[in-house]
Amino acid sequence: MQTASLHVYNMEKEKLSGKTLSELQEVAAKVTLPSYSAKQMADWLYKKKVSSIDEMTNISAAKRDALSSLYKTGLQPPVKSTSSIDGTKKYLFAVKENSQFIESVYIPSKERATLCVSSQIGCRMNCLFCMTGKQGFSGHLTANEILNQIQSVPETGELTNIVFMGMGEPFDNVNELFKVLEILTSPYGYAWSPKRITISSIGIIPGLKRFLQESSCRLAVSLHSPFHEERLAIIPAEKVYRADDIVELLHNYDFAHQRRLSFEYIMFEGFNDSAMHAKAVLKLLKGLVCRVNLIPFHAIPGVNLRNSNIQQMENFRNILNNHGIICTIRESRGEDILAACGMLSSKV
Repeated sequence: MQTASLHVYNMEKEKLSGKTLSELQEVAAKVTLPSYSAKQMADWLYKKKVSSIDEMTNISAAKRDALSSLYKTGLQPPVKSTSSIDGTKKYLFAVKENSQFIESVYIPSKERATLCVSSQIGCRMNCLFCMTGKQGFSGHLTANEILNQIQSVPETGELTNIVFMGMGEPFDNVNELFKVLEILTSPYGYAWSPKRITISSIGIIPGLKRFLQESSCRLAVSLHSPFHEERLAIIPAEKVYRADDIVELLHNYDFAHQRRLSFEYIMFEGFNDSAMHAKAVLKLLKGLVCRVNLIPFHAIPGVNLRNSNIQQMENFRNILNNHGIICTIRESRGEDILAACGMLSSKV
């Protein structure tokens, strides 16, 4: 008996935050709560954003005790924050029972307040230009660990947009990603419009297909070169998930209405920033309703690539704009705190 008691005492409690409504119904059944209690729990977790089960006051005290014996909300604040001179804030979160770390970035502007969230600890894709890829891959984040970034930053109530552009490849962790997307967009959860959420991917085609079929959130594809050999040199996954195959798949879906399709294009001096490249991008994307975002490259150690100058970026932009593709140059944010595109790393 004593051994069994010790086992129960030491058993890690499950986390409620990050569970979908159907999963919360299973929780309710497990502690003999009526099925409608799942909706009550979801309301406390995702609308009222409570941090403890004791705050769920429309559930009886006895049932709250039963819940608390097996579960916790699973929310925890960031362990560190760093502020940029431009107002950007980078947050460090402990995950996997405080054994590892991830980063998220809050980006305020006049029109919106965006949180850039991570989906993995490190990344398996090993893109040449990305600091996250240089640290390797240490594991997938759970729906709880992804959602905790959104719910536990001090600015959670101010957020207007979520971008999955932090550490990791979202479509390499597709099951947990879809739980979070359901919670963010469902009436029982955050009830956000899918237009407020963007998923960035290098184009992992199995996950991309599922996303295109099951979600209407926005999509940003990391392109970075219209030529196979060049893209392969900086994105190893091009060997399996070629840009032309990704574009062929995208032609089967409608991007003329609510869902927006964009292509991310980091500009490297003398590598992918010529007029020839711009014309090849036009040819590759012909017939797609999309836009292209040009992104300054932020230097990382050990990588012999340089950022294109502003004139080259403007020339590239103008070629695309003049031929019917909306193209913009993204403003760099948070570079002084290593929070800009491609600079996130959880090496503490």
